[in-house]
Amino acid sequence: MTLFGFGKRAFSDLTEQEILALAISSEEDDGRIYGMYSDALRERYPASAKVFDDMATEESEHRHRLIELHRQKFGERIPLIRRENVRGFYERRPVWLMKNLSLDTIRREAMVMEAQAARFYRQSAARTSDASIRKLLGDLAEAEKSHVSLAHRLGLSNLPTDVRAEEDETARRMFLLQYVQPGLVGLMDGSVSTLAPLFATAFATHNTWDTFLVGLAASIGAGISMGLAEGLSDDGELSGRGSPWIRGSAAGIMTTIGGLGHALPYLIPNFWTATLVAILLVIAELWAISWIRWKYMDTPFFRAALQIVVGGFLVFMTGVLIGNS
Repeated sequence: MTLFGFGKRAFSDLTEQEILALAISSEEDDGRIYGMYSDALRERYPASAKVFDDMATEESEHRHRLIELHRQKFGERIPLIRRENVRGFYERRPVWLMKNLSLDTIRREAMVMEAQAARFYRQSAARTSDASIRKLLGDLAEAEKSHVSLAHRLGLSNLPTDVRAEEDETARRMFLLQYVQPGLVGLMDGSVSTLAPLFATAFATHNTWDTFLVGLAASIGAGISMGLAEGLSDDGELSGRGSPWIRGSAAGIMTTIGGLGHALPYLIPNFWTATLVAILLVIAELWAISWIRWKYMDTPFFRAALQIVVGGFLVFMTGVLIGNS
């Protein structure tokens, strides 16, 4: 139900009480994440760990201010609403993906976290009419914005410490979330999901033209599906991930390209020549995706390769076995 954003609340539909409740749960989650970062860095980088301890404390203070305001305005019972319940709300890495991150990766993650939190508070303040709620949300937006100078606080030596450079780095990370990530997800889906129908048809018919048509249909169909899924899952207003049309187009086009990459060789009339070329292209595609995930999405290369190559091989063998059955 959540594939196209169904089953989630639209941010514009939240009441002022629900906005406060969402802010409370988000501050609690972020405080825990900073605590985990601190624990991961404490032995090797104690100074950086201290900074994250301080940031976790600040998040706790923000949470207390929000709870106190909620108590004054709406009473003791806080609605249960979390970021995963709201369409377009920014997501955090799962806990198991935070282990063994490098110091630079943690720094970049934290900078993006603070930029996203500041945007959330700005958007929330603009939607509230109560003066005291609006003031607190605006104050928290400024507080989170000041955290974007995290690079300077952590003594990041490979970046200039002026604010403009730090803002540029944050903007670069947001660009990756807005454009590179949906395109990469589309490329992964197109390259892997079309393998089974393509090679099942190839080995069942040994007809290159029929195989090409199936690959073409599967690629375009997957592109439409991924484009709709990405575009409808997030309107970009709250997350800052950009226009849903742009993200949906990027995901849909790259999905289609990923599928067509190994369908086009079947324009070659000779079946075995076409199949050999297609297999070589699949290998190249999977390794290229692994490299992109390592380069731009901070995924360890061998982990990325294991996930993509093993997954792709299993899907490929599924198609071959079904085609030969």
